[in-house]
Amino acid sequence: MNKTALVTGGSRGIGAATSRVLAAQGYAVAINYRNNAEAADALCEELSSSGVRCTTVQADVADESQVLVMFDAVEDALGPVTHLVNNAGILEQQMTLADMSPERLQRVFATNVTGTFLCCREAVRRMNAGGAIVNVSSVAAKLGSPGEYVDYAASKAAVDTLTIGLAKEVAGRGIRVNAVRPGVIHTTMHADGGEPERVARVAKVVPMQRGGQPEEVASAIAWLLSDDASYITGTLLDVSGGR
Repeated sequence: MNKTALVTGGSRGIGAATSRVLAAQGYAVAINYRNNAEAADALCEELSSSGVRCTTVQADVADESQVLVMFDAVEDALGPVTHLVNNAGILEQQMTLADMSPERLQRVFATNVTGTFLCCREAVRRMNAGGAIVNVSSVAAKLGSPGEYVDYAASKAAVDTLTIGLAKEVAGRGIRVNAVRPGVIHTTMHADGGEPERVARVAKVVPMQRGGQPEEVASAIAWLLSDDASYITGTLLDVSGGR
């Protein structure tokens, strides 16, 4: 079977690392991005130069119409999506719940929850010959992120529940659904929350005494997508240094 992987939010951080790992493992790779076309195009050019079949596709995963167009575009360019990585996600400035606006909550849940639901829905509708999905959650789902991002943590808890429920719904169709829950990882996302050096601060409470690298999360994602994990579904895999 030809393997075509769609990686949402694939132009940076964990998404970019995952695109590289999957490309090295023989997948055709579709890199989704919302705004950063330059980064997505550069990554696709890098992969293509190594002989990998690659395409980029712009879409806001929170918008159903754009999700539909995205899946059609990937199928036209590379063939049907057989493997999906729901990596697109956002967080906003660190603050307590008491200071969060309804508009902020709507933005975070639209991308992190609705976007993941929509992409999962379209994938399972189209995976007539089976397939695999990995949702990128967060260890924040069990820690709560008090004083920083309780909205983000709650959105990722919803992703965990989706993973478990959907896995049971589609297991009989040969579709596996799992999630990875990264801990504190060296990515630019921390700058989005207003603390670019957050990894250095939080690493002190990680049992392994360091932050993780995007490639370490990407390797876990690739394994869950692979046939080596053929009897694993509905599983939440923490990639968090023991935290």
